[in-house]
Amino acid sequence: MPKVVITGGSGLLGPSVIKEFLHHGYEVVNADAKKPNEELCPTVITDLTNLGEVHGVLVGADAVVHLAAIPVAYSHPNEVTFRNNVMSTYNILEAAGNLGIKKAVITSSESSYGIVFSRNSLEPKYVPIDEEHPQLPEDSYGLSKIVNEQTADMIHRRTGMQVVSMRLGNVITPEMYANFPSFIHNPEQRKTIMWSYIDSRDAATAYRLAVEADGLGSVALNIANNETSMDIESKQLMEQVYPNVKEFKKEFTGFETLFSNEKAKKLLNWEPVHIWRNYVEVSKS
Repeated sequence: MPKVVITGGSGLLGPSVIKEFLHHGYEVVNADAKKPNEELCPTVITDLTNLGEVHGVLVGADAVVHLAAIPVAYSHPNEVTFRNNVMSTYNILEAAGNLGIKKAVITSSESSYGIVFSRNSLEPKYVPIDEEHPQLPEDSYGLSKIVNEQTADMIHRRTGMQVVSMRLGNVITPEMYANFPSFIHNPEQRKTIMWSYIDSRDAATAYRLAVEADGLGSVALNIANNETSMDIESKQLMEQVYPNVKEFKKEFTGFETLFSNEKAKKLLNWEPVHIWRNYVEVSKS
């Protein structure tokens, strides 16, 4: 039975990822600074900024999935966010490399493109945003994610470890669909995330497939649903909210995502299946 250590398993996305790996026969250990609300697997309280503690919790693992982080900009002093997110990721990859672990998946973010937390109304250069789009953050959170992706590249060069960096869209757990009626007809509410979303269960599947894939090297992948979170067609969203963005990399004919997931679908043989419309009653009133 392969063993995977999941950091941050007590957080928002963690339970879905733990359940996904358990369901597919993995031995799972949760490494987190706090106990989870529901004990799905053994939890080891771990300070991920302490390399020795990280090394200890990773001994015997076949793969590591790194979810733990300060998850947004400006919730903590900027330097605290940067230091925590960068050092925890460095320690995870450094320890994994030293232990000979060959598979790691780390959590990056759509925030690395800079639009999400921009205080200067940054707009996309083109849509849909793919992995080649410039990463232009103004905040330490987005910057930390870029540094972490570079750390992944470095560790791969040194050790050959496969490291997949997941640039997650807005993570939605099943109970959060109850909030959708409050914004699906109001494009201003979610414009900085390009109206993206990803169901936590679909994200979990992508993490497992990234561990099971071979030959990916160090690669960053956008993880989002095939559609936006809005009941307004994508072309209309762009014309209404981002009229200055003229470069469309594809023709939009419906509710297609503006945060491209094509690379992840191809490399991981992954397909998101949880569509918000299956959980939300849409009313035009």
